[in-house]
Amino acid sequence: MRYMKSFSFPPFSSAQSNVLILGTMPGIKSLELNQYYGHNQNNFWKFLFLILKEDFSNDYETRKALLQKNNIAIWDVLQYCDRVGSLDSAIKNEVANDFESFLKEHPKITTILFNGQKAAAFFKKYVVLEKSYQLITLPSSSPANAGKTFESKLDEWKVLISLTNTPTDI
Repeated sequence: MRYMKSFSFPPFSSAQSNVLILGTMPGIKSLELNQYYGHNQNNFWKFLFLILKEDFSNDYETRKALLQKNNIAIWDVLQYCDRVGSLDSAIKNEVANDFESFLKEHPKITTILFNGQKAAAFFKKYVVLEKSYQLITLPSSSPANAGKTFESKLDEWKVLISLTNTPTDI
C-alpha cells in the first residue's frame, strides 16, 4: 500500500454564507474532477437539490450557484493528509485547515454541519473555536456509508431546511 499526499480544495463560500458544511477530505474522484463531492455515487448534491427544492443538475457551476443562493459554504476539515484510496479510515498524517482565519472572514456563519462522523472527529481534534457555533453531525453522504438508507440519511440532512429560507413542505 502506497500512501499518497492529498490536498483539499479551497473553501467555496461568500460573504453571505451563514452555514458551513464540512467534509473530511476530497476522495480520488473528486480530486480528479476538481469538484467537491464529484463521485456520482456520493449523495451530497442529491440531498441538497432535494432539500432546497431545485431541479437536480450534474453541472458544477449550477451546483455552486445552489450553494451561493442558499448562503451555504463548503470546505473540508483537513488541509492535507496521506491516504490510500478515498476512505476516511485510511487517513494518516493529517493537518487541519485554518478555521480561525476562515471563520473571522465569514462572521455570518453560525452553524457548522459535518458530513460524517470522521469530519466531526477531526474538527474536534484540531480546531479550537473562539466563539460559539451550532455544531451538527450528519450521516456521511459517501457511498461508503452503507449503514443507513438514502431516505434515513436525507431525513437527517433536512436540518438544512431550518437553516436556509427553504419552504418546509418536503
